[in-house]
Amino acid sequence: MGGTTMLELFEVGPCKDAYQMGFLIGQRFTNQIRSRLANDLILQNQLLPFAQSKQSQPLIQSLSSNNQKRFPRYWDELVGLAEGSGVAALDIILINFRKEILPFIPKTELSNDVPTMDDISADCSSVLVVSDSMAIAAHNEDANIALLDHTYLIKGTLSNGLSFLAYTYAGELPSCAFGVNNLGLAFTLNSVPPSENEIEAGGIGRNFISRDLLEATSIEDALSKICSSEVSVGHSYNLIETRTRRIVNVETASRNRVSIYEIGKTPFFHANMYLHLQVPQLQDENSISRQTKAAVLPKTTKEEILAVLGDSEDPKYPIYMTGPTLYTLCTAVIDIDRQTLSIIQGNPHKNEVSHIFDLSSRDLKLL
Repeated sequence: MGGTTMLELFEVGPCKDAYQMGFLIGQRFTNQIRSRLANDLILQNQLLPFAQSKQSQPLIQSLSSNNQKRFPRYWDELVGLAEGSGVAALDIILINFRKEILPFIPKTELSNDVPTMDDISADCSSVLVVSDSMAIAAHNEDANIALLDHTYLIKGTLSNGLSFLAYTYAGELPSCAFGVNNLGLAFTLNSVPPSENEIEAGGIGRNFISRDLLEATSIEDALSKICSSEVSVGHSYNLIETRTRRIVNVETASRNRVSIYEIGKTPFFHANMYLHLQVPQLQDENSISRQTKAAVLPKTTKEEILAVLGDSEDPKYPIYMTGPTLYTLCTAVIDIDRQTLSIIQGNPHKNEVSHIFDLSSRDLKLL
């Protein structure tokens, strides 16, 4: 298995408001959220000490006010999440904005025994293809090994009838990983490493944008949501529209820079570096290694695509990760022609599916 326990699914909603939805999620996953916060070395050793310094206050206040103003419902959901789980709101705010805060922590404050950004970056891998024979988005969700058993699935239903399914990190908004809704829109996400002078202080957080994508009605609506947000840190979005058999990769950066790449019959592999948006970026050896390896592996069938995501041949930078620092928590496979989302816990090459959802059903039924 990809973790020591089965991934849990929690169905919530319709709720009277966003705060109640967040509260119920926090209440249900109190133990996972508290455990995640207690064992998160980046939170305990970097984010919290920085948050207690005077120099952090303008940054944290601008992040909070700008995102609350732009997304008041999701902010209420975040507050509910904290209060439902009985943890400090500051802790929840910090882990949801970690990528927007960490670049601004003075390097002189970091000790040698504290993990660096390289140790905690979410190194995900995605394979996308739309050909005559298949239309698939397959995605390894990779993270620090400490996040094992600190994720869950949220199936949320809103009062307007919209339902979404989101793979969620404990204490964070759904979803910084992957999600689908019953309007035929799905997404997976890959982090990208812009250089530090490309990061804008106090912009819109990536977790808030991806939460908004769960309510997108189409690829065009999702693109509008992405492009209209003045982000702090760039990101890579794989957008999937099941009813039109369409997939696009969208790379973003601060200052409203966006590049859109339409996926076709040539399989497209994305790790954690910009591929088509011209932005100064850090050279991530892990990502470069995975990109190079994937380029030489066959990807002409669904089975071969899963074999690519399950490749662990490279001893230092495998595509499928099993520690000691980074770990492939699960693999998501969105098969447009079959109208399914499959989640695999364990090496995807073995294709041992733990959950499969019907994307054509109004309630995203678990099969």
